[in-house]
Amino acid sequence: MSLLHIDSSILGDNSISRQVSAAIATAITNDAPATKVIYRDLAADPIAHLSAAYLGGAAPQADQEDGAKVLEDFLAADTVVIGAPMYNFAISSQLKAWIDRILVAGKTFQYGANGVEGLAGGKRVIVALSKGGFYGEGQPAAGMDFQEPYLKAIFGFIGIHDVEFVRAEGIAVGPEQREKGLASALASVTELKRAA
Repeated sequence: MSLLHIDSSILGDNSISRQVSAAIATAITNDAPATKVIYRDLAADPIAHLSAAYLGGAAPQADQEDGAKVLEDFLAADTVVIGAPMYNFAISSQLKAWIDRILVAGKTFQYGANGVEGLAGGKRVIVALSKGGFYGEGQPAAGMDFQEPYLKAIFGFIGIHDVEFVRAEGIAVGPEQREKGLASALASVTELKRAA
């Protein structure tokens, strides 16, 4: 089995999403010790944002090679674990840059007579979300959550319809709620179905 572990928080050791994504990856590898893990820290090792040169095949060679490697790692993974903090109600620009490199026509999706067809189905995707406030159904700020719905839509577009989310919420409310949100998320990790 192959696991791709992506972190996108800019907060380093202070990041809640990093702590939760690490717990998820550890739980999976503990269950399946032979798992091959590929890890990328998008803050420490960022991917260049898309450019006209990249789309036209004229970007610097290093950029083209990085984009090809990002796609190759994603396609090769059976399981993808993503640490995704909420920044300004959406995902980080670092994570968006990574997503832009895995949504590739002919590789992860294609258009046909019946519209779009996702080509990346069969992967397990688990996302560790951290949110400063509360955005669940019925909460006053629910309509401002462009993080989770976006990730559902993007992965659904490429054929992955059962994305699993582990949520740490209210982490900016105060120190006590931060610890409570982290503890709740870590408890949820133990409830994830184990690797096959």
